[in-house]
Amino acid sequence: MALPTRRKRKTVFRRRKVCRFCVDSSLRVDYKDVNTLRHFITERGKIIPRRISGNCARHQRQITTEIKRARHLALIPYTATLPQD
Repeated sequence: MALPTRRKRKTVFRRRKVCRFCVDSSLRVDYKDVNTLRHFITERGKIIPRRISGNCARHQRQITTEIKRARHLALIPYTATLPQD
């Protein structure tokens, strides 16, 4: 009885994501800058995790705090708006 041959998997090189706030020091995390904060929120209103957004731990904590501040002041919705039928 012959053993099945194993297939070799190709190693996929994924480019390491870098924190955009560390690269460009002129960018600031601010709750009033809603357009910047929208990059880190899904269409459902969830905060995108750091492993997907590519932020460093320090700036991810700042982004999370600023998103919560903006939500509290009603600059950003807590959840997605449902279409009215």
